[in-house]
Amino acid sequence: MKKCCGVLCGLQNRIVQNWYTGKGENKMKVAIIMGSNSDWPILEPAEKTLKEFGVEVEVVVASAHRTPDQVHEFAAGARDRGVEAIIAAAGLAAHLGGVIAAYTTLPVIGIPISGGPLKGMDALLSFVQMPSGVPVATMAIDGAKNAAIFAVEILAGAHPELVEKLAAYRVKMQEEVAAKAAKLAAVRGE
Repeated sequence: MKKCCGVLCGLQNRIVQNWYTGKGENKMKVAIIMGSNSDWPILEPAEKTLKEFGVEVEVVVASAHRTPDQVHEFAAGARDRGVEAIIAAAGLAAHLGGVIAAYTTLPVIGIPISGGPLKGMDALLSFVQMPSGVPVATMAIDGAKNAAIFAVEILAGAHPELVEKLAAYRVKMQEEVAAKAAKLAAVRGE
């Protein structure tokens, strides 16, 4: 695989360097690819969540329409770089996830991005209406955190240590809800 010409974008004072870095060293790796760096504020929680589970994250900006060769190289070489699942986010026509799914057998998780006159509904329909045999697991509009959790669940099939982390995460959520319920009951004098 030839090296990409280098996609460099500023993402909230962070530089995403050339996405082709060679084979991954961490045994758990998820790639997040977005059609535009303006999507980063929506996707940053996915990166944060994955890192909380100890998953390495590769972040890429590439467009199915504007940089199709880079998208092809990214998708075709993802497995060789150690990627085990791909989170693809796009708005409007949202072809990014489907194009990636066409070039890899890795699981692709789609995040429709809100925006445009239809506020993400067009992107949602693009993601969920994939042809038979080329699936993209689709999250809610702007559903970055659930995409990350779903990616961790996929990886947990091959990495048992993630099963325990997922169980602890669910317990933590239950405790947070119970604490909020108790606080509301106290405010209401119950």
